[in-house]
Amino acid sequence: MTSLSRRAFTGMGAGAALTLATAGLGAPATAAPAPTAPDPAAPGPAPLDPAALRAAISDLSHPEATASHLLVERRGSRWYGTAGTADPVSGRPVRADDRFRAGSVTKAFVATVVLQLWAEGRVDLDAPVTHCLPGLTLPARFHRVEVAHLLQHTSGLPDHRGLPDLGTPEAVLRHRFDHWTPRALVATVTRDRLKFRPGQAQEYRGINYVLLALLIEELTGRPYGEVIASRILRPLGLTGTRTPGGDPRLHGPSVHGFLRMTDGGLRDVTVYDQSAAWGEGELVSTADDLFRFQEALFSGMLLPERALRKMVTLPAVPMLDGTPARYSMGLQAATVNGTVFWGKTGETYGYRTRVFATSDLSTRFVLSYTPTALNAGEDMIERVAGVLTA
Repeated sequence: MTSLSRRAFTGMGAGAALTLATAGLGAPATAAPAPTAPDPAAPGPAPLDPAALRAAISDLSHPEATASHLLVERRGSRWYGTAGTADPVSGRPVRADDRFRAGSVTKAFVATVVLQLWAEGRVDLDAPVTHCLPGLTLPARFHRVEVAHLLQHTSGLPDHRGLPDLGTPEAVLRHRFDHWTPRALVATVTRDRLKFRPGQAQEYRGINYVLLALLIEELTGRPYGEVIASRILRPLGLTGTRTPGGDPRLHGPSVHGFLRMTDGGLRDVTVYDQSAAWGEGELVSTADDLFRFQEALFSGMLLPERALRKMVTLPAVPMLDGTPARYSMGLQAATVNGTVFWGKTGETYGYRTRVFATSDLSTRFVLSYTPTALNAGEDMIERVAGVLTA
């Protein structure tokens, strides 16, 4: 199987998001085919292998995790499996409607709303962000950064300054109730020059989506979470999904997240102030909800075709490390054993989520699990992707 490499970025207190990517990344450099409904008469991938899928998620030692669950559909055949427990104290098994922290999957929801507003003629993707956010104090040098650059992570925004060091699990616990405002987050990237000319390279940065969430608020006059709820969550019936803001609790049936301390102890980190990931990594959701969102997005229910095409088009620029771009507007591409997937990864302390599909929805999955290490390996997603592309 093609190796899935771990590529970390500096997160806003929400941990390092992990990128589903292959060495050499066989995804297209510019545009992918527009999403289409699968042709039932066309030869398709092999039937699902429940035993292999169950084995892929049942090894909770590689990486160490307390729970996992996987929802898969291939050509109308659906499979759901779990391992471990949602709450080790009670021993309750995981369910598809259990809430968990979905991390940077938030960005797919934010990008969908921004592209809806673009399709409605309410925002110009080529407009400078300084013009779109007149109430936000930004350096004059940011005038080259356009809305499209934020969506595609090609903005070149400077590195953060003034964030706490969260390099140990003990530090994570010390800062778990720190509260940030979006403007305070933006202020941490305004002290230095741009890292590169906007549009010339790609670097995955959460701060891009903090600015996009502020843009949603500027354009609508409402909190961005309320706009996501009115445009996506309520129309699709995603009752288990929300943007928590400063509320540190999950509420309702949920999967607990844990971190392994340096002394070997295990600490529950389910309750956590996610305001440091405001607008880019704070989403709480369920496997069922993310599955419905995925289907609605790729089937064209949420966006017209011209907008959806932007979500499956990669910019023709390199990543900072010289590899091909792998992020589109709100999604990312991954090629595994010749199969191109589009979707989003998400991670926050104690939780990891992978939401991917082929553009025709012939194969799709939502994987959520609870690794206990800060820098857990990608063994589980490698096993799942291997089974689905064998």
